[in-house]
Amino acid sequence: MDEDFRAAALDYHRLPRPGKISIEPTKRMATQRDLALAYSPGVAAACEAIARDPDAALDYTARGNLVAVVSNGTAVLGLGAIGALASKPVMEGKAVLFKKFAGIDAIDIEVEERDPERLVGIVAALEPSFGAINLEDIKAPECFVVERALRERMRIPVFHDDQHGTAIIVAAAVRNGLLLQGKRLEEVKLVCSGAGAAALACLDLLVSMGLRRENVTVCDIAGVVHEGRTELMDPWKARYARATGARTLAEALPGADIFLGLSAPRVLKPEWLPLLAPKPLVLALANPEPEILPEAVHAARPDAIVATGRSDYPNQVNNVLCFPFIFRGALDVGATAINEAMKMAAVEALAGLARMEASEVVAAAYGGQAPVFGPDYIIPKPFDPRLILEIAPAVARAAMASGVARRPIADFAAYRHGLERFVFRSGNLMRPVFEAARRAPRRVVYAEGEDERTLRAVQTVLDEGLAEPILIGRRAVITERVRAMGLRMDLAQSVRVLDPETDAEVFGPLLPLYQRKVGRRGVPPDSAERRLRTRPTIAAAMVLEAGLADACIAGGTGDWMRHWHYAFDVIGMREGVGRVYALSGVIMRTGETLFVVDTHLVVEPTPEQIAEMTCLAAEQVRAFGIVPKAALLSHSSFGASHAPSAKRMREALRLIRAREPELEVDGEMHADAALVPAIRARAVPDPALSDSANLLVAPSLDAANIAFNLVKAATDGLQIGPLLLGMRKPIHVLVPSVTARGIVNVTALAVAQAQQAETAGGT
Repeated sequence: MDEDFRAAALDYHRLPRPGKISIEPTKRMATQRDLALAYSPGVAAACEAIARDPDAALDYTARGNLVAVVSNGTAVLGLGAIGALASKPVMEGKAVLFKKFAGIDAIDIEVEERDPERLVGIVAALEPSFGAINLEDIKAPECFVVERALRERMRIPVFHDDQHGTAIIVAAAVRNGLLLQGKRLEEVKLVCSGAGAAALACLDLLVSMGLRRENVTVCDIAGVVHEGRTELMDPWKARYARATGARTLAEALPGADIFLGLSAPRVLKPEWLPLLAPKPLVLALANPEPEILPEAVHAARPDAIVATGRSDYPNQVNNVLCFPFIFRGALDVGATAINEAMKMAAVEALAGLARMEASEVVAAAYGGQAPVFGPDYIIPKPFDPRLILEIAPAVARAAMASGVARRPIADFAAYRHGLERFVFRSGNLMRPVFEAARRAPRRVVYAEGEDERTLRAVQTVLDEGLAEPILIGRRAVITERVRAMGLRMDLAQSVRVLDPETDAEVFGPLLPLYQRKVGRRGVPPDSAERRLRTRPTIAAAMVLEAGLADACIAGGTGDWMRHWHYAFDVIGMREGVGRVYALSGVIMRTGETLFVVDTHLVVEPTPEQIAEMTCLAAEQVRAFGIVPKAALLSHSSFGASHAPSAKRMREALRLIRAREPELEVDGEMHADAALVPAIRARAVPDPALSDSANLLVAPSLDAANIAFNLVKAATDGLQIGPLLLGMRKPIHVLVPSVTARGIVNVTALAVAQAQQAETAGGT
C-alpha cells in the first residue's frame, strides 16, 4: 500500500476512538429498579433458570447470538506469523463484519499459544460463553488438528473460515463457471497451486461435490505432490498424492480445465496459459497479488473465466460472502456443528443467487452498474443484501435435515421475513402491508417505466406477488434495459407496457377526457394532447382514472410539486375531504418509526385542516399495523402561549377529539415532550398519550418539513413516502431520492389502498 493509504488506515483505526468494536447494553439502566433487575438481586433468577436448564442460556443471555473470533496470529492473511497481539486489528475487523452483515455479536480473542494441544484446551474452555467459534489465521497443518479436536469436544459450531469459507465460495464459483463453460465437474481436470488449509479445504469440498480425486494435481513450493514424495509432506496433503510424471506446475498444466491458485504472486506464467484446456477457469486467489493478473489471462486466453481475491477485478472470492450468513443460520437453529450438509447448502444458495438479477444496492455499491450472470459475474458481490436471505435459511434447513439443530424453525416464511431486518429497515413496518397486497394483487401503473429503479422494483413486485405491473414508457427502451439488467420479467406476459407515443388504441380515447379535465385550468386542447404524450405522470394518472389500473406510482424524477399538480389535475380529492395532505415516515436505526404530517402540501393549515390531516394520517398509520399516538407540536406546551399558532393547535385538538374520540392524541406540546413521556408528565398531570408519540403533527408546512428532514438526517433514517392522504384514487408521487425498495414499499401501500377502496365501494 502507498503511504497515503497507510496513513488513512492508521487514522481509521485510531479515530475518533481506538479500535473498531465496542459493547453496548441492550437493556435500559436508568433507574435503581433497572439496576436491581440487571444485576443483584434480579440476575439470580436468570442464573437459577440456566442452572436448571442449560439451554435457557439462549433465552436469558446473549450467548445464542455471540461468536468468538479466535486466532493465535500464526498465518495472518498477507502478513504471516505476526503473533496474536499484532493480529488483533484483523480479528476486530472480522467481528465488525459479523455485525455489519448478519447482526451477530462477535468478540475477538487473540491467544498467545502456538502449541495445538494447549490451544485446543484454551478454546474448548470458552464454550459456556459463546454460541459458536470462528477460528481465524491459524497456520497449517496445526489448523487441521485444532479444528478437528474442537469439533469433537465442543457442542457448538466450530468453523475455520480460512478453510471452509474459502472453499464454499470457490465451490460456488466453480459451479457457475463450469455451467457457463458447458462442462461437468465430474469430467474436468484441476491443477491446484498451493497446499495450505484453504487449498485443501477447497479440494475436499469439490471432491465431495463430484470432482474425481484422480483428476486433481496439487503443487506446492516443493513441486507436484506425487506418490512417493517425502519432502514437506503431511497426512492432509498426502491425500492428493497421485502417480504422475509431472514434477512442476508447468508440467501439470496441460489439459487442465481449472487452475486453482491459493499460493503466491506470479507463479502462473502467461506463456503457460495455452497449455490449459479450451474454456478454462482460472481462480488466482493469492492476496494481495494473484498468481496471475486477469488482464494477462484475457490477453492470452479470451475464452477463460477468471476470479481473484481482489475487489478491483470481477468475481472476487471474498469470505464475507458466506461466513456471516452460515453462522446466522447455524445460531438461529441452535446447531451443535457446521457440517458438510450445511456447507453444501451454502454453496448452492450462493451459486443460485449469482444467477438471479443483481439488486439496486449491489449496483449502487459498484458504480451504478448492475452485474448480470456471465463470465464477469459468477459469484455475488459482497454487498448484495440478499445473501443473508438466501444463505441463512438454506443453512438452517440443512442443519435441521442433518439432525444438528436443537431449536428447529417451524415457519421458514416468518424466519425469512425476520431476516429482512438486516437488509431492509422497512421490513418489519411493511410486513402487514405486504401480506395484505399478496392476498389480492391489483394493477399498478408506473409512470417512470424506463427508470432502472422502477424496473428493479417491478421485478421484486413480481417475485413477491404484490401487484400486476403496467409500465409507461418507450417499449424498445424498456425491453433493452430489462435485457441489459438481467431481469427475468416477461414483457409479453407478466408486465404490460404502454407507450403514449404509439399506443393510440389506449391513449386516443383518454385524450378527450383529459382535455375536459384541464380545459378550464389554462391548458388548451393541443397542449393537452402534447402533455398526454410526453408527460409520463399524466399518462399514468389517466390510465388510473380510466379504470385500466387500480393504483398509480408517479414521480421520482425532477420537481415533486410539478408531478403532484399533474396527478391532482387528473385524480382530484376524494369525497368528503377538504384538502390533500402528505404523510412522511422515517424508520430510525433503532427500528422505531416516526411519522410527520403535512410535510409537502398545506403551507398554513387551519384548525379544521390540522384535525383532518391528523385523522387521515392516523388512518394510514393503522394500515401499517401500528397504533397511532399523535402529538400536536408547537413552540408552546399545554396552553403556555396565546400565539395564533398555539391557539390553532389547541382548537385542532378539540376538533380531533370530537371527530375521533378513540384516537390517542394530545397537545399542543414541545417536540421533546412528544417523544419523552417523562418530560410530558412534568408538564401536565394527566397526559393523554400512554407512550412516545409516533405521529407528529406540525402547525405549518415549514415546521413539518424541517422536523422530518432533521430527524431523518440525525438518525440516518430511512424515508417512507411521502404518502398522499385524501386522493380520490390510490396515487403516490415519489421523491427523487427514492430507492427501488422504496418503490416496492409504496407499491404495496397503493395495492392495499386499492383493496380498501374496492371494499368500501362494494359496501
